[in-house]
Amino acid sequence: MEQDKCILREMNCELNQLSMPDGSTIFMQGDTCIAAGVYGPIEARLAKMMYDKAHIEVVFSPIKGPPSIDGRMKELYIKETCESTIMISLHPGTAISINLQEMEDAGGLLACAINAANLALINSSLSMKFTIAAIHCMIDKDSGKIILDPEPNQLQNARAKFTYAFDSIKKDLITCHTSGIFTEKELMISMKQCREASQYIFNFYREVVKKYSKCTAR
Repeated sequence: MEQDKCILREMNCELNQLSMPDGSTIFMQGDTCIAAGVYGPIEARLAKMMYDKAHIEVVFSPIKGPPSIDGRMKELYIKETCESTIMISLHPGTAISINLQEMEDAGGLLACAINAANLALINSSLSMKFTIAAIHCMIDKDSGKIILDPEPNQLQNARAKFTYAFDSIKKDLITCHTSGIFTEKELMISMKQCREASQYIFNFYREVVKKYSKCTAR
């Protein structure tokens, strides 16, 4: 099985584009675009309150139409991913809400949403154990190639699709979502390639933080 070289679609990001959230971003990867806002920590509703940690809420809104089962699935993956990175024990009895609005889906929507949520969390200044980078890839059904961050026309010929998220410290796997038909070997190779590619995302985060940081020499 051949593997494609590590090329990700161009990424762009604007922070503080939304006025109400405590942290916000509009993040693009290729033509896929997500707007994300983080609210909190705020006092949690009694039914959601946990006395030893913060309650994380995620709302994913599609570009059009009512919420769907697929949207609820994305909320679950994003929620569990963000819970692993936020230091929720520092904010007992509170709620942290992460709202994501799909603006364009040109492939890799779940990975783009996880990365947008991570950037909004960074912008909110919430304490985090590490940052998260998500990578989307596919296996071409004709060539057997692993294609990282595929374009929409490439996705039409996918035999299997994968989304992985890794932490910034040890590059441990945090999240994995798969669909299609694949072997265990293909799973492991695709994970390895995505783990290596995640460094490009982490490098992009650092550039974004440098761009928006206001440091005054004393």
